[in-house]
Amino acid sequence: MRVYIEDIGRHEGQPVTIKGWLHNRRSSGKIHFLILRDGTGFLQGVMSKAAVGDELFHLADHLSQETSIIVDGTVRADTRAPSGYELDVTSFSVVGESRDFPITPKEHGVDYLLDRRHLWLRSERQQAILRIRHEIIDAVRDFFNSRGFILTDPPIFTPAACEGTTTLFPVEYFEDQKAYLTQSGQLYLEATAMALGRVYSFGPTFRAEKSKTRRHLTEFWMVEPEMAYASLDDVMDLAEDLIVSMVARVLEKRRHELSVLERDITKLEAIQKPFPRISYDDAVTRLKSKGHAIEWGGDFGGPDETTLSEAFDRPVMIHHYPSAVKAFYMKPDPDRPELAMGVDVLAPEGYGEIIGGGERLADLELMLQRIKEHDLPQEAFEWYLDLRRYGTVPHGGFGMGIERAVAWICKLEHVRETIPFPRMMYRMYP
Repeated sequence: MRVYIEDIGRHEGQPVTIKGWLHNRRSSGKIHFLILRDGTGFLQGVMSKAAVGDELFHLADHLSQETSIIVDGTVRADTRAPSGYELDVTSFSVVGESRDFPITPKEHGVDYLLDRRHLWLRSERQQAILRIRHEIIDAVRDFFNSRGFILTDPPIFTPAACEGTTTLFPVEYFEDQKAYLTQSGQLYLEATAMALGRVYSFGPTFRAEKSKTRRHLTEFWMVEPEMAYASLDDVMDLAEDLIVSMVARVLEKRRHELSVLERDITKLEAIQKPFPRISYDDAVTRLKSKGHAIEWGGDFGGPDETTLSEAFDRPVMIHHYPSAVKAFYMKPDPDRPELAMGVDVLAPEGYGEIIGGGERLADLELMLQRIKEHDLPQEAFEWYLDLRRYGTVPHGGFGMGIERAVAWICKLEHVRETIPFPRMMYRMYP
């Protein structure tokens, strides 16, 4: 009976078949120790010459890393094994040979590994990261679905900018039309929120940002909720609830993967409500007191965000940034029009912004003015302006980059390990 390694504990004392790959092998006299993987986990198979005979035992002597094999054996409990179980091998067969697998247990440089990303994914560490990524995505979907949000899918081809014209990827469209890869689905989500009330999207977004920092990818995945009749406070409450729910889900379902990554889970267990909420004004004061050369009106860089977040054991919300550093669609504060009704959520442990959002500008005349100020083509936004012409309401939402959330929860040095095939300014292979 074929079983998956993740279910091996249900079959103690039973004969089973494992279909997978040879992750590693070592021998000790008349015993081979085969580390097997099948995509769901890792398991040690113990093969004795007495159990399989001379021919098979000799064949196993020549098995190389990543050979695909089908192994039969009996499941045995063993408290010393990482999974709590081992397999007493009775027979095996080779499906596909693997000669000179290029990624060995020795140290390799990052560029070497990224050039072989299609094979690097087979390592235990990379599998653990991608399983946690899956759990985060699953938790995000469950969170919004359980709260009555409707998944709507904005287009990837767009006719205009959403997050600024300097980071657009142009694409040739039909009949000499120019299109761009989406920077965000937000504008379209505002339209579907006016129809459905509470909506969200989850999909790829693209930024032609010439950045080589550890926090940036040119292609990344983002979840974006949008709510009709919502204030900035509603947006902050939703962001807080999402992060708490997401971290709790990973702690509940992916303890093993966190242990593979040697993640200090006490840092994650501290992620509870309420999150500290600090105005931009207060944040600037804090930074100046720490010796940062920041002046009021400037946006925060990575070092600034790290300093602000390191004072707390949970995410911190910075709200009411200057309108000049925020997107054209952000609502100005009625009491201080130079401020935008926006919020950035900074992750602890130096991981910077993971959520950005706020209340949208609902006033038609002011929106027209902002479009002109940002030198945007009004004709490309007529449909967006219609949302202010026909039954405008206060509304808001945010975007959360999945890769940055994964990097923080896994405590990874660089965001490039958070996605199966990272796309960066200097890398588009494989």
